[in-house]
Amino acid sequence: MSDVPANHRHGGDIRILLSPTTAGATSGFMGVLTLQPGEYVSEHYHPYSEEFFFLVSGALTLRVDGAPVDLAAGQSTLIPREARHRVENNGSAEAFAVFHLCPLAPRPELGHVDTEPPPEAPEVPAP
Repeated sequence: MSDVPANHRHGGDIRILLSPTTAGATSGFMGVLTLQPGEYVSEHYHPYSEEFFFLVSGALTLRVDGAPVDLAAGQSTLIPREARHRVENNGSAEAFAVFHLCPLAPRPELGHVDTEPPPEAPEVPAP
């Protein structure tokens, strides 16, 4: 997993592990999300895909079409296609989740629609 680059564009540390690019997948893709306390993934939706979301450790609140869905470690939820959702770590511990989206959008750029500005990128200290 450490050899997969992190994507911080939407908040947290998102890594796509299995996808059409990395594994030749044809039906969907799988990734992991790490959120530190206070971090969130900005609200968005997937016009073509359902999202299967499993929380491995920590605690998270997902806001699905505005309604809170609280998850503890070992719990999962399904985010329906076109449902706006936001992922928040309001706890005091790191949270780690696995997600899978399917089916694939016709083109990657069509698969994710932002409905909220992304969080401010963390400042990187000068060397």
